[in-house]
Amino acid sequence: MSQITPLIPRQPTPELNVETVGRGTWKMSEQSPQNFTLVVFFRGLHCPICANYLRDLQRNLGDFAKQGVNVIAISSDSKKRAEKSAEDWGLEELTLGYGLDLDTARRWGLFVSTGRGPTSSGIEEPRLYSEPGLYLIRPDGTLYFGSVQTMPFSRPSFAEILNGVKFVLEKDYPARGQVVDHDDPENSASDWPRADYNPQ
Repeated sequence: MSQITPLIPRQPTPELNVETVGRGTWKMSEQSPQNFTLVVFFRGLHCPICANYLRDLQRNLGDFAKQGVNVIAISSDSKKRAEKSAEDWGLEELTLGYGLDLDTARRWGLFVSTGRGPTSSGIEEPRLYSEPGLYLIRPDGTLYFGSVQTMPFSRPSFAEILNGVKFVLEKDYPARGQVVDHDDPENSASDWPRADYNPQ
């Protein structure tokens, strides 16, 4: 398995092709959102926290669409497990990708865990699976925002993500965390007038 590669804001994201439940093949290179593509990586069928998280995501799909944001949720689950997730969790409206290759997960900066038997939902964890991550990607394929986790809980709130999107669109707020070499003298000056982040 490849090493974890952190994604850098304002840099191109890796290619991402996945099959989806009932909607064919989804390719990052073919996305053309008005403002952003929201990619939500989740743990899979065995994760009861993911069930509630993705239900909340589905409830917010209309609001994301109003902000010009396309949405997909992806796991390393098999097709059968993904179809069961869609059915059991009531995710008829959400585009659900499956079969994420773990080397691809690493290229997207995701952590990988080993299975530990059945979870509290009574479903067996896969032998290996990717942990959660969330990315907002611009139409040109560059990263705007990213959040990666090692655990299933305390994930970014979709209400807060929506508030953030509204703010950055209104203020034309740039992606932050873009510095690759902090010793580069060119990085000593800000590329943006001071703007306090307060999307409330």
